[in-house]
Amino acid sequence: MTFLTIGHRGVMGVEPENTLRSFVRAEQCGMDAVELDLHLSKDGVLVVMHDAEVDRTTDGKGPIADKTLAELRELDAGDGERVPVFDEVLDAVRCPLQAEIKDVAAARALAEVMRRRDLVHRVEVSSFHDDAIAEISSLVPGVRTALIASRWGADIVDRAKAVGAAALALNIRRLTLETVERAHGERLNVIGWVVNTQEHLRLVRAFELDGATTDFPEIRRTGRFTA
Repeated sequence: MTFLTIGHRGVMGVEPENTLRSFVRAEQCGMDAVELDLHLSKDGVLVVMHDAEVDRTTDGKGPIADKTLAELRELDAGDGERVPVFDEVLDAVRCPLQAEIKDVAAARALAEVMRRRDLVHRVEVSSFHDDAIAEISSLVPGVRTALIASRWGADIVDRAKAVGAAALALNIRRLTLETVERAHGERLNVIGWVVNTQEHLRLVRAFELDGATTDFPEIRRTGRFTA
């Protein structure tokens, strides 16, 4: 595959993360794909936010699951931006998306949207949770998936294969050449995250990774010469 540069929660190094403004900026900067995170609101809407609570990224407090969409809409998600729903992101940008799901319930909600909007070729689904990957794969035939890990054991490649993932998204700070070679030997792509420095880019090149997730737009330009 062609080396991919993926905008992390849009381009969260320069814009409020997981907001429409951040996603539009990522597309304007030429990112090959945009990564985002999905949770279910109290009334079952797929909203875009990384944490399970709103405290860190908004002026509100409490779990997303305890708030309706209307209540979430009242929050400031950074510089006046509002918490977006997944459908709004699909309409705001045209680039490929990598949607991270946190659990099986989110997988089921995402599957409904993917079937309704015929997104199998545009949206790759990722998760730290094997069961969520297995669930979305069973509900959306042909969906591309990636298993994410920050820390992992020797079984990480086997885990990815067991749930039908086509890629691993792994913490660049803990990634080893041995893991990459095992993954590539099983025809799994390997994406490194979060790649924000020249040192990280050197690792991307040394390990011959298939892509990098980054917070900063300039990594795309630099990465073209590095990877």
